[in-house]
Amino acid sequence: MPAAAPFLDPTALMRIKSLELRAKVVVEGLWKGMHRSPYHGFSVEFSEYRAYVQGDDPRHIDWKVLARSDRTFIKKFEDETNLRCQLVIDHSKSMGFGSQGHTKADYAATLAATLATFLMKQGDAAGLTTFADGIEEHIPPRNRPGHLRRIITELERPAKAAGTALDLSVGQLADLLRKRGMICLITDLLAPIGHLEKQLALLGAMGHDLVIFHLMDRAEIDFRFEKSAHFRDLESGAERFIDPQLARETYLKRLREHQQAVQATCDRHNVEYHFCPTDRPLEEVLFDFLSARQHRKAARARAAA
Repeated sequence: MPAAAPFLDPTALMRIKSLELRAKVVVEGLWKGMHRSPYHGFSVEFSEYRAYVQGDDPRHIDWKVLARSDRTFIKKFEDETNLRCQLVIDHSKSMGFGSQGHTKADYAATLAATLATFLMKQGDAAGLTTFADGIEEHIPPRNRPGHLRRIITELERPAKAAGTALDLSVGQLADLLRKRGMICLITDLLAPIGHLEKQLALLGAMGHDLVIFHLMDRAEIDFRFEKSAHFRDLESGAERFIDPQLARETYLKRLREHQQAVQATCDRHNVEYHFCPTDRPLEEVLFDFLSARQHRKAARARAAA
């Protein structure tokens, strides 16, 4: 997106109490950024539209898309729909950490609400699954009146105090999501990626398009703590006295190794991976996501040709 785009700082964004309003603010900022970008007009390729061809019923033209992009598209009928997106949100205890006035859970809920709002405004179907030590709630993908409100209401519920069973929870999705679609996993990935690899391979083999948004707080990324203190594991409750000056180098080395392992696993299984510090504007995250979708689609088209 253009460097001059007036992105809203996530800390300021989280001061908006209404999750629904936060999502609308981000979507509006995203549309404005897309309008100024070289990719202006590409977003409709992501939704349930196809180009108008001679002989199509003009009553099905989407006039709003025409006004926004100067391109003529018609809304696909239900049996032509090819995008169903399941948003899968980590509700484990570790997501409750935050050093900047908002937690990873706040950021995840806002990201999910924004994706659902964006998709459903374009006519795509969105669903929601929350998990911690197993699947908590599951709302199948739909696009009908009241469905977005249902998703946002569920996202606004406080997470249960539970640990993470990432591999078990993702594995359970295979039984819930029989129809092919996109799965967007939003998590802090505080679990060995090797435990998750089998489940990612299974979902990919079923024909699902997998996307991971890896959330981390800036304090977790930089480990800029100055004073020795007791650090408590939010999930196990275990405490350890740590001198940050002595521990930082080892911590950062292990973090790099974990991220490299995550990226390598995603590459092996054709999983789209986005690293998302929770101080990064959500418009940037979403624009990168949409740009990646466009590039992947173009690559598939070239391969088919």
